[in-house]
Amino acid sequence: MRFFRKILPVFLLLTSGFIFAQDPPQPYGALPSKRQLAWHQVDVYGLVHFTPTTFENKEWGYGDANPSIFNPKEFDADKIVAALKAGGLKGLVLVAKHHDGFALWPTKTAAYNISQSPFRDGKGDMVKEFEQACRKAGLKFGVYCSPWDRNNPVYGTHEYVKIYRKQLTELYTNYGELFMSWHDGANGGDGYYGGERATRKIDRSTYYGWDTTWAITRKLQPMANLFSDIGWDVRWVGNESGFAGETSWATFTPVPAKGMNAAIPGNLDHEVNPFGTRGGKNWVPAECDVPLRPGWFYHPEQKGKTKTPEQLFALYLKSVGRGAALDLGIAPDTRGLLDDEDVKALEGFGKLVDESFKNNLAQASTLRVSNKRSKSYKGQFLIDRSMDSYWATEDTVKTALVNLTWTADQTFDLIKMSEYIPLGQRIDSVEVEAMINGNWTKVASATSVGACRIIYLNEPVKTAQLRIRIAAPVCITMSELGVYKKASL
Repeated sequence: MRFFRKILPVFLLLTSGFIFAQDPPQPYGALPSKRQLAWHQVDVYGLVHFTPTTFENKEWGYGDANPSIFNPKEFDADKIVAALKAGGLKGLVLVAKHHDGFALWPTKTAAYNISQSPFRDGKGDMVKEFEQACRKAGLKFGVYCSPWDRNNPVYGTHEYVKIYRKQLTELYTNYGELFMSWHDGANGGDGYYGGERATRKIDRSTYYGWDTTWAITRKLQPMANLFSDIGWDVRWVGNESGFAGETSWATFTPVPAKGMNAAIPGNLDHEVNPFGTRGGKNWVPAECDVPLRPGWFYHPEQKGKTKTPEQLFALYLKSVGRGAALDLGIAPDTRGLLDDEDVKALEGFGKLVDESFKNNLAQASTLRVSNKRSKSYKGQFLIDRSMDSYWATEDTVKTALVNLTWTADQTFDLIKMSEYIPLGQRIDSVEVEAMINGNWTKVASATSVGACRIIYLNEPVKTAQLRIRIAAPVCITMSELGVYKKASL
């Protein structure tokens, strides 16, 4: 009897620990879908603009360019994709049709397409060449098909909406799995429209019948994230400068924009709420789009104005480092290649990111957490190089410390964190302290974390002890913690 009295508490402890280990934290708030989780892993990708507009040296084609001018004699999709890969980009979204209406594939829906140009003797398919180059290089592939068509004679009528849906169907059917379907917010206005040269206005919230149109996307490309001003999966951050807000929530409650149909759930009024909604109803992370050069299309007079690797790195910290994605505008020239200075800038940017985040100093530290849910959610999962494992606190613990101790001083200026977002965006605030001259000194703080948060310190810190205080309205879940020193080119 005494034996059972002694062994029973141990047995209960072991079994309760086992049961508790199988009990993960409850999800909190809006959650990302499977396709959104995959999108977060892409984090930096390119948006390639290359149509007759390039040969006109314009930003927006009017729709009246003769297809004969589109003849990039040195075009090489493999070389362009290789430059993107060297830059650390993980995906490419091709502008398969811009506002000028010229399709880069031999569509059956409209005569104004690549088959009418001299490219590949009228037998070319640039969408296919880019898609194949991406697959070969291991990059994700997506398409941009402008809803606005300044060439199509029936734009503004219901007949055009049928044509547009057929164009999307062609793109969704013939080019493999897509990670994005990108839809520009510019819709309706002056154009060529088959030679009429008129202004046609539409209600962009109702004209395209988005519920029906995007049902095609969901059916044919279930892993394609929809980007649009009135889309659900990925939202525009509200500027074309390439940065998100210091506080940036992936959750979002859409607000009907002035003059638009309130019944459309994705109407995003960026002036009201450009950087997300704490506790928002939907998971709609932000994309930060910015061209590598001043323009989205190539312009010879902009030579020497390509963003430097340092400028791109600064944008990386303010986009990816704030839980968003960086969508970098790429503009081939009239040869069908990237300018040498663009290639060098991308290569330098890729090297700078790779070298800066190659050595995680936290992995050489003794890491302790003030609370853990169980051994299945221990602090060591923060530095195990896996986004699938995570540290978690007990349900009642909403504030916790992560302590890092080294045997000798370390110098760093970058701190990177990731929440385990399959369970939601939970963290409200982070405070970082370092032991300096025998005293704990605050060196940084942040609000939102989400998929990624990178804190760049104003000055490098030298210390052998670091602690991070984390607060949330519910128990904490985190999958990654890194401490780094920014590299120099």
